[in-house]
Amino acid sequence: MALRDVLLSIAQTPHRLRRRALVTWTPAQETSEVRDRSGARMKRRLEWYDLVGLGVGGMLGAGVFVTTGRVARDTAGPAVFVSYVIAGVSALLSSFCYAEFSVRVPAAGGAFSYLRVTFGELVGFFGGANILMEYVLSNAAVARSFTDYLASTFGVTEPDAWRIQVGGIAKGYNALDFPAVALILVLTLCLCYSTKESSMLNMVITVFHLLFFVFIILAGMWNGSAGNLVRPHGFAPYGVGGVLDGAAIVYFSYIGYDSASTMAEEIRDPARALPVGIAGSVLVVSALYCLMSVALCVMLPYNEIAESAPFSSAFGEKAGWEWAGSVVGAGASLGIVASLLVAMLGQARYLCVIARARLVPAWLAKVHPSTGTPMNATIFLGLCTASIALFTELQIVFEMISIGTLVVFYLVANALIYHRYAKLGANRSLHVLVFLLLLTLSSWVTTIFHFTVQQEMAEPPSEWTVPLMPWPAAASVFLNVFLMTTLKMMSFQRFGLWSLVIIVFYVCYGVHSTYTAEENETVNAMIHHANMVMS
Repeated sequence: MALRDVLLSIAQTPHRLRRRALVTWTPAQETSEVRDRSGARMKRRLEWYDLVGLGVGGMLGAGVFVTTGRVARDTAGPAVFVSYVIAGVSALLSSFCYAEFSVRVPAAGGAFSYLRVTFGELVGFFGGANILMEYVLSNAAVARSFTDYLASTFGVTEPDAWRIQVGGIAKGYNALDFPAVALILVLTLCLCYSTKESSMLNMVITVFHLLFFVFIILAGMWNGSAGNLVRPHGFAPYGVGGVLDGAAIVYFSYIGYDSASTMAEEIRDPARALPVGIAGSVLVVSALYCLMSVALCVMLPYNEIAESAPFSSAFGEKAGWEWAGSVVGAGASLGIVASLLVAMLGQARYLCVIARARLVPAWLAKVHPSTGTPMNATIFLGLCTASIALFTELQIVFEMISIGTLVVFYLVANALIYHRYAKLGANRSLHVLVFLLLLTLSSWVTTIFHFTVQQEMAEPPSEWTVPLMPWPAAASVFLNVFLMTTLKMMSFQRFGLWSLVIIVFYVCYGVHSTYTAEENETVNAMIHHANMVMS
């Protein structure tokens, strides 16, 4: 591109922002014209049970083995299971919103597609880029936790025994984790090969993992004591604030159902399978999270729970049950593999669809014709995740995640209300937007909205929709905002910095890329029309 063209683009930035920032696509365009930009299409080879398996497998390993011990020890105490209940309710409400949108917009872009068809290109890109960052960071955290549990399988209890300490690098980034990198690279190759085979692998691992969960819950309850739930400083030693802080931290454990929504282009019957897979997997996982956290806290007083591989360590301290520590380490390692597999599956599809929208380089949107997978996006994000997992300690990653997930789930709940009542309904857009603004500040406004808004839609719904609207989406908005307020300042600083990067990237690249592409398409359409007339 010539310097003159660059200067012209910069001068036209305000005009292009006005043209592109709020432009929306219809669901039909999102699933036809936009999807065709990937060249080959993803193959519809998955059934509803594949989706449930992907949702359950994607969530189980990520949360309970990675966050439970740290939250119980340092944030919520034995009341950690209450943190999981609060986070689970919020995730279930958000999953309802995802389920309805996934039926209306069965595209692989998940939240990005839902926000783009509702609020426009800029909000869609903002949400998509944030959820991508959450995926990369949380996957890096899960991969490093895999090293801890794999080491415990072989009786190694030293947290950094399998990591290489390097001098001259800042503390927190100097423990190089090569097993985590190896795992990420192997899974990246698997995901490049086939989605169906990856789903079958996940299903096998998840079945064994569920049996393993039952073993931990029963063995933990058998070897535990209810008295540990109040020792040494009561059931909630850090108070209600600690319980709520814990809910915000463990919330990232539920990001797996978002991955399930990105399978919309690979499901044979999206209208039936997506609601079952998304909401059903959240219910199953929420129950297991609560039972697992209770099992851990009855085995040991919260202040004796190990920060690294807490479940393996808990069994290792029980006389006669040392063997179980190795079993738990092996089972947890398998669960983490399944969780990473699903999360990396989802993150690649997000980037693929964002590239289809031309907001990032188009080569990331390409789907391999023989495997039917977004190979370029899979490899690129696999390398990014491996780089972070190599250097960054768990605690640093924990302080940076969750806020992006909460923001995106908050935006999707808002989008569902706006889409249902303003786009499909007969209500004025300003009316609905004012409600959403007030709802963010107070959940009590829901009562007023419920009795003043017109409930009927332009057409009766022929697909699955969230019942009792707007209550579930409104409650999701409130809970997401509330949980965000409990996060540490580090999370908000990271979010602010990443949001600035997103906006700058969009202004400097995204808006010009989409504007130029639109102009080229218009010119090509005019030329094609002229040729048709002349012939």
